[in-house]
Amino acid sequence: MPLRPTISFRVGVSYDVLSNRASTSGGAFLQCSNCKKIIFSVDFEQNLHVCPYCGHHHRLSARHRLAITVDADTFVEHDADLRSGDPLIFPDYPEKLSAAETKTGVHDAIVTGLAEIESLPVSIAVSDFSFMGGSMGSVNGEKITRTLERAAEKGIPAVIFCASGGARMQEGLLSLMQMAKTTAAVERCRDAGVPYISIFTDPTMAGVLASYASVADVILAEPKSLIGFAGARVSKQAGVSKVPDDFQTAEFVHSHGMLDRIVHRKEMRSTLATLVRILGSGARQKGSS
Repeated sequence: MPLRPTISFRVGVSYDVLSNRASTSGGAFLQCSNCKKIIFSVDFEQNLHVCPYCGHHHRLSARHRLAITVDADTFVEHDADLRSGDPLIFPDYPEKLSAAETKTGVHDAIVTGLAEIESLPVSIAVSDFSFMGGSMGSVNGEKITRTLERAAEKGIPAVIFCASGGARMQEGLLSLMQMAKTTAAVERCRDAGVPYISIFTDPTMAGVLASYASVADVILAEPKSLIGFAGARVSKQAGVSKVPDDFQTAEFVHSHGMLDRIVHRKEMRSTLATLVRILGSGARQKGSS
């Protein structure tokens, strides 16, 4: 019996052209969401979910990001038991949280813990945009804060991968207060003399950008990542006009001094290792004194 042809229209989801039905079982090919060219799935995986034709960096889950960044078998997750409440009794919020957990396999939009990068210890947090758009609620802010405080306590660098559409509206002011809370935690790292490195991935927006993401000692970004405070539709409603074609991209904000460096995904691990090795040596000496 001949094989049924499949075409993948988005990462991890194939499309059966005979039955006109999507399948999550994967396929031999997939289509780049940017240039629309067809890519071999094996090549896509080996290229860390970066299109070999246009260089588009497709989004990664938190677990996948950790797998390609930290040393094997070194990640120890912390605070995995934290769960969001429903302080405003917001309509359908518990159901949306449950659906997001089922979809992603994580309990909030960020995974945190301790790990090593090229045998160098770090306190690390990785955002997962697929969990309610990576929105920052009270649990998200608490885990970021603990990641930074853990770094300060242990005298090791903090590394945070950012990916978020902003604050989680279902938690109201409890969500917005995380901006101040996480920024204050960055100051604890500075008081302890430990470096903090943030990485902007697609997208890094709104309240996350306006808080802990932008006050790191070193700020990196993946190419073409969407970076900004208000989205394009909101900016248009506010009367913002005649913006450059590359407005709110990593390249645009880098050219205006907001980023230290744009780093290809294949170079991110080695770049972080170099930064941790250089900046973290003094912190470890201070932490052990």
